[in-house]
Amino acid sequence: MQIYFIGGFIYTETAYEYICINQVSISSFFHRYKCIESTIILTSSTIMKKTFLFLLMNLCFVLGSFGIEAGGFSIHRGINISHWLSQRPDNNLAIDEKQITEKDFKLLAELGFDHVRIPIDEMILWNESGEKYEKSFQFLHKGIQWAIKHKLRVVVDLHIIRAHYFNAGMEGGTNTLWTDAKAQTHFLSLWEELSAELNGYDTHMLAYEIMNEPTAPDHEDWNKLIQRAYDQIRSLEKKRVLVIGSNLWQGVGTFQYLKVPANDPNIILSCHFYEPFILSHYKASWTEFKDITVPVHYPGYLITKEDYEALPEAEQKQVARWLKEWDKSTLHGYLIQAKKKADELGLNLYCGEFGIYRVAPRADAYRWYKDVIEVFDELNMAWCHWDYKGGYTIFNEDGKVDSELMKAIGLQAH
Repeated sequence: MQIYFIGGFIYTETAYEYICINQVSISSFFHRYKCIESTIILTSSTIMKKTFLFLLMNLCFVLGSFGIEAGGFSIHRGINISHWLSQRPDNNLAIDEKQITEKDFKLLAELGFDHVRIPIDEMILWNESGEKYEKSFQFLHKGIQWAIKHKLRVVVDLHIIRAHYFNAGMEGGTNTLWTDAKAQTHFLSLWEELSAELNGYDTHMLAYEIMNEPTAPDHEDWNKLIQRAYDQIRSLEKKRVLVIGSNLWQGVGTFQYLKVPANDPNIILSCHFYEPFILSHYKASWTEFKDITVPVHYPGYLITKEDYEALPEAEQKQVARWLKEWDKSTLHGYLIQAKKKADELGLNLYCGEFGIYRVAPRADAYRWYKDVIEVFDELNMAWCHWDYKGGYTIFNEDGKVDSELMKAIGLQAH
């Protein structure tokens, strides 16, 4: 990491930004990078070598202590731009040009995020004959370009394809990707086309996530497909950073079975974290918890003994497995499973999705967010909140940024 002092400005190669030496911007910079604010007041007329060296050492410590890097692609705090080029109702292609605009990326940068994850679906970008929907690709390019303009790095995530949908089993569907050779070949061709579209973007600013939340019946099925996709992309782009998750929804418990190509530092491992599920998906319409009536809490017992005993027998059976205590150490115990595998492979770890549905009790949600962010930092993990404007949105009902949520995840409301 290089830091330059030129003409009253600090330029940081890692942060891809500059700051003017004055009290306001120093405070903002230190807050953004989770450093305790210096008590030294700097003005243009009182800057001296000792002050600058002190500040320089602080900046080196801060920028070197948080976030991850692979192949020059450095990330720490991100957010998912969901339900834009992915998971649209009935794959509706009538994308509202006002849904996501440059102003959104500007806001995210101002809030302190340093990257975005953009989920994309095959059905939104290609028709059934494999022809591109040019307008959808135009939106994708706009999103990437807006992000880069505002110093946000980008993870392009192939979220859903016709042969694989992570929630297919819950919705009565099936995934043919694991049994159909043609479907696998087609999956590889999607990456060939995506690479042709996106290879002009700087490898320091754009990464590819091979596929979201694989649900292979056998872990080796996913491992084999990882290798094939890796070979396909590496034949086209040698240095592009690739994000690879574990089988079964990128859960931390399946990292022990994950195999990735060896001796490639341009790989980032990715987990998703929604534990405890009854809290993160409280009353979510697509889950078994959509009709539960019992309140949930965090930390401590998710469901109190009194509340549990007052439930009808059917609901007791539904929530019985959640009758235990949860706290920061519990979260750490889950995430350390993925961290150990990443350390074993000498790779960085990224939580590409985590969050709590907005219907869940907010005070409990904020406490969970604070704890999970602290665990991410303790384990030197980058993270990406799910999501921006969807069911896990960072906005309150009045349309303003949720300042309590921002505080809980270590950022500040705009």
